[in-house]
Amino acid sequence: MKLRRKFYDRLMEWKAKGARECLLVNGARQVGKTFIIEQFGIAEYESYLYINFLQNPQHKAIFEGSLEPMEIYKRISLYMSNVRLVPDNTLIFLDEIQACKKARTALKFLALDGRFDIVASGSLLGIHYEGADDAPPEETSIPVGYEREVRMHALDFEEYLWACGVGAEAICALREYARTSERLPDQVLKRYQGLLREYLVVGGMPEVVSTFMDTHSFDEAFLVQEKILNAYEDDVDKYASNVDKPKIMRLYRSVPRQLAKENTKFQYSKVERGGSARKFGTAIDWLIDAGLVCAVHNVSVPLFPLAAYEEPSEFKIYVTDTGLLTHLFGREAQVALVRNTLKGPAKGGIYENLVFDLLHKRGIEVRYYKRANNAQEIEFLMERGGEVVPVEVKSSKGATVSLNAFLEQYEPTVAYKLVDGNSGKSGPKVTLPQFMGMFL
Repeated sequence: MKLRRKFYDRLMEWKAKGARECLLVNGARQVGKTFIIEQFGIAEYESYLYINFLQNPQHKAIFEGSLEPMEIYKRISLYMSNVRLVPDNTLIFLDEIQACKKARTALKFLALDGRFDIVASGSLLGIHYEGADDAPPEETSIPVGYEREVRMHALDFEEYLWACGVGAEAICALREYARTSERLPDQVLKRYQGLLREYLVVGGMPEVVSTFMDTHSFDEAFLVQEKILNAYEDDVDKYASNVDKPKIMRLYRSVPRQLAKENTKFQYSKVERGGSARKFGTAIDWLIDAGLVCAVHNVSVPLFPLAAYEEPSEFKIYVTDTGLLTHLFGREAQVALVRNTLKGPAKGGIYENLVFDLLHKRGIEVRYYKRANNAQEIEFLMERGGEVVPVEVKSSKGATVSLNAFLEQYEPTVAYKLVDGNSGKSGPKVTLPQFMGMFL
């Protein structure tokens, strides 16, 4: 099925701005970058040109020699048939640009020329790209000031609701309930709790969502997730250094063990016995740069600005797609999540990752707060209006000992508790169903 994506609006905003800058779209593989940019190019421009440097390595020659725009456009017409470049109404899409470093350098000159709109995209832009032939790395000059880098994610929960047929009016109504903390009707609450549990298992990878919507089969969705994870392993094998190759996916597959602990702080010993930052630190960096995981750091003091109090060695790792995370827990765990029968610390860790997903895909940067030798923890801290806003996550209903202590000591204007239950408010503490985390 054709999925509606918010990123299309970002592309339209960039086009309307008409600034002399190329758009660089970063993001993990298979989050839908190529599809949405191609859809945009075909629908919004008189002429659309697609160059994929992995699919057609010979097109790297377009950027050999002079990087004068006219010379580049001449070589485009030489290497590609039936090219029609219409001034002010052409989109040139340079896909997998990490495979052609000189094309990245050329973005500055193409932006200054300004006759055609240029979008570039890649999945491993922060990673040293060795290439299949192990050729020496090309030199790259990053066109600072002439490219706008944006990150695209897999579908967020609101986009998943669109795919399920939930309309804008219904989502607007939910947003108003979140704003007022008014209790939802029981039937409405149960419906969206059920859809959220589906999202936990299906996740937001476009091919997985499309397969599930077409087949209504969790088994089929599971198979597509397995295919995506295999593709990630292929990327590691092709592009990671020989030293890091055996570590990267081992670390990625250790995330369920990290989240199944009472304290979900990342521990290298959960990757392998005797594991250390020295051994696995670059593997974490690789996964973060590839967009497969994110690190959320602890703060020594939960005060604004949070960046001033980060603890570099204390962090949690979250997977950037909830469906791929729950796939790592196994098929039976996914079944239990949909049925809401899973118990124990693993469930709490999974719901932590879910709330991270809801916030991260909205562009909200978060930290967490846990004092040494103290069981109390605030899962997420956000910054808003020069203040710190705490967010506590409960996989069921449960008491809020940590949040109550935080409220007493730091007196935030507002604090959120996300639960498997209904809305409510008590002073600055706002209780919301977990799925309303998409409105924070």
